[in-house]
Amino acid sequence: MKRILTGLTALIMLITITPSVFAKERTTQLADNAKSAILIERDTGKILYEKNSNEKLPPASMTKIMTMLLIMEALDKGQIKMDEKVRTSEYAASMGGSQIFLEVGEEMTVEEMLKGIAIASGNDASMAMAEHIAGSEEDFVNRMNEKAKELGLKNTRFQNPTGLPEKDHVSTAHDMSIMSKELLKYEGITKFTGTYEDYLREDSDKKFWLVNTNRLVKFYPGVDGVKTGFTNEAKYCLTATAKKGNMRVIAVVFGASTPKDRNAQISKMLDYAFSQYETHPLFKRNEVVSKMKISKGREKEINLVTSEPISILTKKGEDIKNIKQEVVMKQNLLAPLKQGDEIGKLILKKDNKVVVESPLVTEKDVASANWWSLFKRVFADFTKAG
Repeated sequence: MKRILTGLTALIMLITITPSVFAKERTTQLADNAKSAILIERDTGKILYEKNSNEKLPPASMTKIMTMLLIMEALDKGQIKMDEKVRTSEYAASMGGSQIFLEVGEEMTVEEMLKGIAIASGNDASMAMAEHIAGSEEDFVNRMNEKAKELGLKNTRFQNPTGLPEKDHVSTAHDMSIMSKELLKYEGITKFTGTYEDYLREDSDKKFWLVNTNRLVKFYPGVDGVKTGFTNEAKYCLTATAKKGNMRVIAVVFGASTPKDRNAQISKMLDYAFSQYETHPLFKRNEVVSKMKISKGREKEINLVTSEPISILTKKGEDIKNIKQEVVMKQNLLAPLKQGDEIGKLILKKDNKVVVESPLVTEKDVASANWWSLFKRVFADFTKAG
């Protein structure tokens, strides 16, 4: 059971949008030579263009988008730290394909491993991080698939954290865009995915030069991620993101015939998005939206914060109208609660139609109150009542 806090209803000025406008624009052909493709705006998730976007295909190294997402989640929750050392197992060092040539027993920091994954698409670094976070490849892959399920990705199934060819290792352009949308909630990730070149082992005779496999990072203004992919079966794939002004978009291409063709189709989609649409930011990630009471907690109430940036997307040059803001909360919440637990939703409506719906989460941990604290609280309330 949920209740709407009408007292928090607010009017926000925005430019009018209608679903039919977006549907009409998606018929424009922007990726003629790709097996599948999609173009979305990051904050709202609005689809601006799609082609066979739900077709199951091998994602190759775009798989590492989910690998990086789980790494960033672990960092955000304090389960790992950027400066902690990660040891390379014999199995991780044995990975073929793209690699940073980790040796058995070699240690690098989480930050260095992220560089190796995001810039050079290192399969060895991906496996080392998978084992470090989950204890084994199998358990990490289980987490990948659990996260995919949590995000509502019905056409994705992972068999490894690298994207190396394996039976039933599949995803779709749509699912890759949603994974990237989730990954980009962590603004620090573009420090890695948006770096064109860097070095590892700078203080040793094994200094290793990293060059981003995503050349658009250098050659398309505003591109700062996310991940390329290639195998003989998958052909040339790319999930790219770019930001101009307030607007960030995500473009995905599966199955292009050449790297040049892949980059050209992505560039065409990005050009289209930035020329036709604009984003109006309303909330930043982790911004306090409301408060709610918690039963039996060490604290009586907790802040509800946004779990992602929240914006309104419009066609350029539309008329301005009003929208209602509503907060919906779960009822009868009991401590303990963990930071990031979903306990409500922020809903933006126009003409009684939902245009944005985004989870609200706990700002911090809430521990259970001990019996003495609860006794004093009840006694104080009794005294006031008397």
